[in-house]
Amino acid sequence: MAGAMNDAKRAAKRTEQKADEASQDVKPWLRGFARFGYTAKGAVYVLLGILSLMAALGVSGGKTTGTKGALATIASKPYGNIILWITAVGLIGYVMWRIIQVVKDPEHKGKDGSGIGMRIAYLISGIIYGALAYKAISLASSSLGSSGGSSGNSKQSLIAKVLSQPAGQWIIGAVGVVIIGYGLYEMYKGFTEKFKKEFKFGEMNQSEKKLVRRSGKFGLLARGVVMLIIGYFFIQMAMTASSQQATGLDAALSELASQPYGKWLLGIVSIGLALFGIFQILKGKNRHLKIS
Repeated sequence: MAGAMNDAKRAAKRTEQKADEASQDVKPWLRGFARFGYTAKGAVYVLLGILSLMAALGVSGGKTTGTKGALATIASKPYGNIILWITAVGLIGYVMWRIIQVVKDPEHKGKDGSGIGMRIAYLISGIIYGALAYKAISLASSSLGSSGGSSGNSKQSLIAKVLSQPAGQWIIGAVGVVIIGYGLYEMYKGFTEKFKKEFKFGEMNQSEKKLVRRSGKFGLLARGVVMLIIGYFFIQMAMTASSQQATGLDAALSELASQPYGKWLLGIVSIGLALFGIFQILKGKNRHLKIS
């Protein structure tokens, strides 16, 4: 009798836990929106990697560009505006998921120093991809496919304004340190395959698991290298108090290309960035997206 009562209590507790998990889960429409966001982000990186690889190989049409440059390339193609609108919607979904990560802490990063640091990184990521979504909308709304040239100037003017403040050099230097730290974290996560815990591996087939491992490892390592270079640019600006230093993904890729054996380095990193894009697309399909 007592055993039956205990079994009933345990069953009731499991039911209650499942109800709590269901109530805390991301809403189905938002979950789908976030998955689409990862896919859109991945598609941009795949295109970026292809363009950079073409530049490394000397193929016509290739260029060392950043995410905004990749969007401008899409805009210049037939039906580019439609693709840009779709990409913008996806990126907005990605930004919404980042906001959930900051506010709800679904991965339980905690409230210690490292946990707060990760949530700040998520916030910065949300802002960056929010700006990218805005850029996609701006390009899609315009009949001109290559209005991306002013973005670099606006970025430099913003940095110049920050540098003109009393603590401006310290702020820019701190941004550089944060970017380098994030790049090192990306490389660590790729090398150790820590990213695997974000995926629903139990629901994936063997070929998909293998692709996630390989694209995640090499993609995160390549992106980490690029982040280190970008962080170095910011620290250089802080030390010289000059906003003329080029920044961003396009500048980092150009810097790689200018080194000895630069075309080989650029080609390897470009393949890695394309793999990072594939990794993001796979993440959109298979990532855990729960608040509980």
